Amino acid sequence: MSKNRVEELEATVAELQSTVEGLTEELVESKERIRVLEAEIDADVPTRVPERRNSDGTGEETSQEALEAEPDDVAEAAAEADKGDQTQTENEAEDSGTDDIIVA
Repeated sequence: MSKNRVEELEATVAELQSTVEGLTEELVESKERIRVLEAEIDADVPTRVPERRNSDGTGEETSQEALEAEPDDVAEAAAEADKGDQTQTENEAEDSGTDDIIVA
């Protein structure tokens, strides 16, 4: 019986070794594909967003300028958000009156 157990263990070890070899090959291939994809991403890919121009016409702007919003844009966005909140509140008020059930 011990001889049969040894054969089972040897078969299991051989199976595990082949699995590890297969997984190692897949890992190497995956790493290579990742390197290729990262190289493509790192390449300058043109975007559809047009560049903003400085007053000097260079087409580049500083990071601070890119992050700042115009005061008018902020006010407009806040006004639109307030309108949406008011409309939603009005709709909820209308709905709440029609769903009441009176039990006598």
